[in-house]
Amino acid sequence: MSSKERSPSPEFDPLAFGEDLAPLPEYKAAGTTEVDFAGLLGEPLKLHEDLKSGCGGQLWPAGMVLAKHMLRYHRERLQSARILELGAGGGVVGLTVARGCASLDHPLYITDMVEMESLMQHNITLNGLDDRVRARVLNWGQSLSDEILDLKPDIILAADCVYFEPAFPLLLQTLQDLIALVPSATIFFCFKKRRRADMQFLKAARKAFTVTEAVDEDRPVFSRENLFLYTFSQKK
Repeated sequence: MSSKERSPSPEFDPLAFGEDLAPLPEYKAAGTTEVDFAGLLGEPLKLHEDLKSGCGGQLWPAGMVLAKHMLRYHRERLQSARILELGAGGGVVGLTVARGCASLDHPLYITDMVEMESLMQHNITLNGLDDRVRARVLNWGQSLSDEILDLKPDIILAADCVYFEPAFPLLLQTLQDLIALVPSATIFFCFKKRRRADMQFLKAARKAFTVTEAVDEDRPVFSRENLFLYTFSQKK
């Protein structure tokens, strides 16, 4: 990992921002979107977006950044990994990985609250990925299911999970539980800073994990949109 990561530089470190700089999100009508991440996917991924079950039903910028990052820098590693996505919404990150890898040695799990389960499954089927991807309910802060315990995920994906402050301790607890289950696991964590409170989660994460900014050639672009991409690993 060291060759693709480095310490955060001050000008782009979200902790350096004291104001709420990001505008409020814009909500879209239900519909289906196709994405190919500038040709990184040979066949575009289809994502049905529908907000009727919650804000996770829409494509958000951090999910797009993380999905593209995984394709560009980690595609070979992902083929043998045991992958779990948290707060998947419609499943853009996990489904992009499943579509972009020539093969997967293990089923890839995308998870969210029960309200999002039908949308996750719809998008799995829409892309013909039923043999590779499983949609499951995973509520942050609760005990991990036997299925997840048996999976022993060593790659955890999380994008745009920092948006509801009361859920921060629950998300942190689940991340800690996953690292305790597989101490060698890597968490890929991407979020958009929308308000000052978002930084409280990152401060708590720095206490619990080794937090490293991920190297990405698009960083100068997405950082201007207050998007930040990190890896979390077991604190030595």
